[in-house]
Parts: sequence; structure tokens; C-alpha cells
Amino acid sequence: MALLTKPFSLLSLSLLFLLSLMVFCHPTTAADTTTTLIFKGCASQKFQDSSQVYSQNLKTLLSSLVSQSSQQTFATTTSGDGQNAIMGLYQCRGDLAVTECNTCVSKISDMVDKLCGKSVAARIQLSGCYLRYEIIGFKQVSETELIYKVCGSTQASGNGFENKRDMAFSVLTNGVKNSGSFYTGKYEEVYVLGQCEGDLASNDCGDCVKSAVERAKDDCGKSIAVQIYLHKCYISYSYYPNGVPSTSSSPLTAGGGTRQNTQKTVAIAVGGIAVLGFGVVLLMFVWSAVKKRGGKQYE
Repeated sequence: MALLTKPFSLLSLSLLFLLSLMVFCHPTTAADTTTTLIFKGCASQKFQDSSQVYSQNLKTLLSSLVSQSSQQTFATTTSGDGQNAIMGLYQCRGDLAVTECNTCVSKISDMVDKLCGKSVAARIQLSGCYLRYEIIGFKQVSETELIYKVCGSTQASGNGFENKRDMAFSVLTNGVKNSGSFYTGKYEEVYVLGQCEGDLASNDCGDCVKSAVERAKDDCGKSIAVQIYLHKCYISYSYYPNGVPSTSSSPLTAGGGTRQNTQKTVAIAVGGIAVLGFGVVLLMFVWSAVKKRGGKQYE
């Protein structure tokens, strides 16, 4: 893909992804665990669109992605021709049914204009899916570029946490690589989840997750709940030394019912918001495994 001729800083885009954020801090229920906004990243460069060509192409692109999300959990498409073309894709969390995926992607489509206006490139991440688009020729970022991070404010106490966490990371890295793109499971009290973008090759997926793991270790230390979002993959872990807490919300299950031998991972927002240095808003999420399949459990 050719680079855009107008100057646009890769660093400034990365900072936008980190600093241009919206986080909802109300209690999360089973009904909205897939559509809670985690972050948004909007390019500062805007469409020069007096003829409305870009606007129409973006509208067509979003409509196509929403339509495809009712049939599959990952898709990419292009709308328009030549220099007016816009490329876009969506990725739903690997444990979601297509009905849940469609609801999530539809939510983003409805939010794009309000959150990013006429930005020539954007990424919007909800708890169950993300969608991104960019004009053809937009400057690319590395597959392992850090987009957003969440380090829980609570730190693990006592001995043994780091060893358990590192063993869980090993389980996660192997699991994602072997499964193709999505894995969820646990090692003792550490629950892990990871996913790569749908078109990433298995080895590249493994490398991306390894990069996310190293970032989690370096940036978040002994935080008991962490999410790391890179350009092409993300990981999450939560540590429950006293067992997984019970919640009043019902677990999400594929198709809305209880399904045996299926592992579903539910995102539950807990606690408040902690603001750390450089304006990065850090929110602690927990991921709890509630069924028996979808990722091996290591006791």
C-alpha cells in the first residue's frame, strides 16, 4: 500500500490512540459486556470532501461490514475506487456468536461519526469487537505497535504471582498460536485471553502475542488485571488468589442460552478509574471463564 503523500506522523497517530480515549465507568451487566466502549483512536487529518465522495464511501463501507458481521466474526473490505477508496475491517471476540458479533459491529457503525467525525482513519474498540478504517495510502503502523493498555491499580502481594503469571503467558502464547487466532484458558488462579487479527498468519500471531506479553510484564509489573492492545493482537489476564468472585449478572452464552462444553469469557467492569502518568486512563477489567471448553485449564 503506497504511503500518503501529505505528512502525517506515525508517532502522533500512536499518541492519538493512547490519549483520545473514552471510557464508561458504570457497572457492566451481561447485556452490555460486548458493547462497552474501551477506547477510540481518530486521526487528526480530515477528509477534504466537498463532493461527499469520501463520506458516501465510508457509509457504504460501514454498511458492508455490518452486513458481513451477521455471517462471520472477521471481515475486511474496500469501498470506492482509486485515491477515494477506503479500506476497513472488523474483528469480534472469538467466543461470540455471529448474532452477538453483529450487535457489536452495528454499535460501532452507529458511533463512528459521533466519535471520529471526518477522520481519514479511525479505530474504535468495544469490549466484544473492534472496527477500523483508513483511506488508501494511509501511513501504516507496525503489527506490534502499542495502541492502548490497561493496568489494574491493585498489585499482587506475597510470593508466587509472577511465576504463575509467566506460566499462564506461556499457556496463552501456545494456545493462540495453535488455535489460529483466539484462545482463553487459565493456569491455576491466572485467567488469560488472547486474540490476533483474523488475517494474521499463525507464526506472526504468536510473535504478536509474545510482544504483548513482554509489554504487560514491563509496563504493568505485578498488576493483577491487565489488558494490552497492539495493532494486530491483544491479550488480557486476571489473577484471582481468592477465587473468581460471583456476580449478579448472568454469563453470556452463544445464542443466549446455556451451552455445555463451551467456554465463554465475560468482561465485567469492576472498581473505579485510575489515572496514571501521561494522561493514560487505566481501567481494570476481569475476565472469568465460566464453562469447560475453548481453552485448556491447568490446575
